[in-house]
Amino acid sequence: MTSLADTTPRREAASTPSSKKAVIAGTVGHILEWYDFAVYGYVAIHIAANFFPSEDKTASLLASLAAFGVGFAARPIGGIVFGRVGDTRGRRAVLLATLLLMAVSTLLIGLLPTYGMIGLFAPLLLVIARLLQGFSAGGETTTAAAFIVEWAPNGKRGLYGSFQQMGSGAGLLLGSLTVAAITTLLPEQAMSEWGWRIPFVIGGILAPIAFIIRRSAHETPKFNTMSEQKRQGGLAPQARGATFQRIVKAFLFSLFWSVGFYFFLSYMPTYAIRELKLDSSTVFWLSSAASLIYIIAIPISGAASDVIGRKATLLISCAVFTLASLPIFIFLNNNPTTFNYFIVVALIGLFFSMYTGPAAATLSEIFPTSSRSSGMAIGYNISTVVFGGFTPFIATWLIATFGTPLAPIYYVVASALAGGLFVITLKETAGAPLH
Repeated sequence: MTSLADTTPRREAASTPSSKKAVIAGTVGHILEWYDFAVYGYVAIHIAANFFPSEDKTASLLASLAAFGVGFAARPIGGIVFGRVGDTRGRRAVLLATLLLMAVSTLLIGLLPTYGMIGLFAPLLLVIARLLQGFSAGGETTTAAAFIVEWAPNGKRGLYGSFQQMGSGAGLLLGSLTVAAITTLLPEQAMSEWGWRIPFVIGGILAPIAFIIRRSAHETPKFNTMSEQKRQGGLAPQARGATFQRIVKAFLFSLFWSVGFYFFLSYMPTYAIRELKLDSSTVFWLSSAASLIYIIAIPISGAASDVIGRKATLLISCAVFTLASLPIFIFLNNNPTTFNYFIVVALIGLFFSMYTGPAAATLSEIFPTSSRSSGMAIGYNISTVVFGGFTPFIATWLIATFGTPLAPIYYVVASALAGGLFVITLKETAGAPLH
């Protein structure tokens, strides 16, 4: 049995009030999720001083970034658990549960006693809170993507899916703006002692608003149709081998997505402060401005992928990062001014949007509805753990090991090259109906 929605020509599809509400619900909740999850990276230096005190500042920062990476270790588990729930109970239920869990764990980080207060229990509790955040994010990211893309009219999945990535970028921007404002208003000592807590507390307070918005959205038509087909016995079971192949594709597709996202959009402020010796307050404001450019570019790239195809849009991004990353960073390290930093991160945002804009739609189109939530979650989250979550740690370690701030750029170039080679193997799906 095949649903009418799956066979309707894309030119006949149109946006509806329900689909627009779904986009808002998925995006607003995703903004808060990624504000909560990413703000840790912006205050990692202060967390290092409070939870991992050491005379060696590099060792202290590495410990703090390792705790950041530990949060990603729980993501595949969260992806498996919430992905299964999403495929059996619905996408909406997962989005409500992950939002609440993220809010609680984020507020916990903001209220934790430091190493000076309770000793080793402080970093232990911090790691537990990060694990809870990772467990939540493991189900949130891909389920939000599936939720929005399944609501999208045919022929607009690239555009609709891009709003999920806008949510990620907006969450980072909100976190960057919050930290920039607090860093500007507070003396450095106050920021280090207690000011770093404020962004986490704000995230916990805003959660009820996002929850109310999400609760008003309905389940996707694709999931409801699939559930009805299951009840009527008209849905053929999937071969395990085919599902595994799709998960591997999701893993490989997410490689460059993960490395690029966490290096350029999360670690870059730390890189600018430590390696380029730029003023921290200025760096956060410039990063916020560049993030805004990135966010604006995402839906343009998503819409472009609906017209010229997913592969063309994705490959342009991979090619630029493969060929231009090293020359750009050589220039930046030789000319470390605030103006040059802004130009570089703004250009990075523009070209990286050409990968992230169509990414949610491309990933969703790999899977059929019956395994979309779980398959995406497993492939994407394992890739994020392996290549993304520890990217700030790897970058810092590479710089310390090889004695040059250019060392992590080779890691980025390798990921872009690998991503481009994989995209070439993908089948074009922009004009095809969703499974």
